[in-house]
Amino acid sequence: MGTEGARALLERAGTLTLQTGNLLNWGCRRKKCPATPGEEVRDCIQKTLTEWSSKIGQDQNEETLEVLECSVAQAIEKINPEERDELKVSAKLFIVGSNSSSIRDAVDLACSALGVAQLDSVIIAPPPVEDGTNLSLEYLQPYWKELENLVQNKKIVAIGTSDLDKTLLEQLYLWAQVKPSSNQVNLASCCVMPPDLTAFAKECDIQLLTHNDPKELLCEASFQEVLQESIQNVKANKWIPLWLLRYSVIVKSRGIIKSKGYIIEAKRNAS
Repeated sequence: MGTEGARALLERAGTLTLQTGNLLNWGCRRKKCPATPGEEVRDCIQKTLTEWSSKIGQDQNEETLEVLECSVAQAIEKINPEERDELKVSAKLFIVGSNSSSIRDAVDLACSALGVAQLDSVIIAPPPVEDGTNLSLEYLQPYWKELENLVQNKKIVAIGTSDLDKTLLEQLYLWAQVKPSSNQVNLASCCVMPPDLTAFAKECDIQLLTHNDPKELLCEASFQEVLQESIQNVKANKWIPLWLLRYSVIVKSRGIIKSKGYIIEAKRNAS
């Protein structure tokens, strides 16, 4: 059946969750290194969709699933409970559609995929703002409240931010009940950490990290394009990505990455 069966399933489902599994298990991933994080995401989505659709059989073609799970079984790797204390599970969450309620879904799915009760740290990338609008504390507050609830419910240990300048980071720090433990700074925007940001972070014990993610790691158009390329003739423009979570599992004592992957959720627009 292949893509024909996958297309039929997608036309009936309302939600799609895509899990790449551990990219280090993908033999094909080692052939080339994507030049950018954006290319890596597209590459992973395409390979997962292609592999998944190739395994859709005639019996599944008749199913109607509200939530369609797309993954490659051999790449999925849960954490051994006996090793959990030796590992640090970190995630960065990119909200594509500006909806703070997506955060709980993303964290729950990540915990389920990895077989853990909680994530050690979650960094949230600033959700997209409308053109001409500046990022503000008021805009960030509902997202941060969701993260705080997850800390209080012991689903996350520590929460952090990305790309906040000193002013906004200070505003968030003073307002928040659960203080940010880290703030990522984009290497493309500054070669040297701003002195005012460095001084404030040191004073408040906030770890400053660097990253090279683009402002939009996965936009709506890019997701629809890769969906169309992977499963021909699917009504790709009906599918809207809600969020993208990138996780990594690091061996604490050695600082090496044991596992890395992406989880994505998208909704089909019925109209």
